[in-house]
Amino acid sequence: MHNDNESGFVSRTISAPDGLRLYARDYGDDSISGLPPVVCLPGLTRNSRDFHDLALLLSRDPVAPRRVITLDFRGRGLSAWDDEKSHYNLAVEAQDVLTTCAALNIPNAVFIGTSRGGLVLHLLAASHPDILKAVILNDIGPVLEKEGLVDIRDYLNRGRKPANWDEAVEILQENHSRAFTALTDDDWREMARAIYTLTDGKVVADFDPVIAAQMKSLDFETPLPDLWPQFEAFRNIPLMVVRGENSKLLTTASLEEMARRHPGMTTKIAIGQGHAPILHLGDIPLAIRHFLAAI
Repeated sequence: MHNDNESGFVSRTISAPDGLRLYARDYGDDSISGLPPVVCLPGLTRNSRDFHDLALLLSRDPVAPRRVITLDFRGRGLSAWDDEKSHYNLAVEAQDVLTTCAALNIPNAVFIGTSRGGLVLHLLAASHPDILKAVILNDIGPVLEKEGLVDIRDYLNRGRKPANWDEAVEILQENHSRAFTALTDDDWREMARAIYTLTDGKVVADFDPVIAAQMKSLDFETPLPDLWPQFEAFRNIPLMVVRGENSKLLTTASLEEMARRHPGMTTKIAIGQGHAPILHLGDIPLAIRHFLAAI
């Protein structure tokens, strides 16, 4: 499915508790079906455009249309960059999600969290479980594998900058083609348009560079703390986990342990994709629709 990624939604701006401007896209209208809305939270340096095609599919579903909100975390996309760089952390971002939901009159919702967005959902499950009607974790769990984190650190901090959109696609393919064998040429171009933006006539990555630079300071020789205590808070919440077949961040062993601890968990493997799967490709939308049908 290939669409103009600048139509089909209403732009919303929300003021965070510290006054920073947050941006979200608002698709559809939950008053049509009365079903819980879907709120989509992107990865570390990603933004609301990642979910555009999926949001159109869900908001225009002929049987069960849902309102869909896709959020730009602070420092990403059209949300403002934070002068206080220490605010780029999970706790602040979790509060931004709560603020956005309150501003948009969403007492609870189905949440989709890709990568870092899923880590935010771990925090919300532990602190505000009532807001989570159901959760879809996209290639993320309570254990972050060192190999996957090193890979993210390295490709985010490589020096090559695109001179045009064709080079943006080339850079993405250099970094990700071995993990994302399922992508077509159109898919790579769509990914480039989601990750990069045009600023002053230049194609640039659409996030505050400090967010990528923060990855350099992580000590990968020290074991990372896990989030199993927070994951336990999903126990009474309907849960689906999507794992990229070639993911280095979420292992099969972690996925199996998640399923053991949450016996009702639904699992979907994104064939031919790595970290993190593009959710509108292949049969993933069908699996998401099937999961949502019970919510």
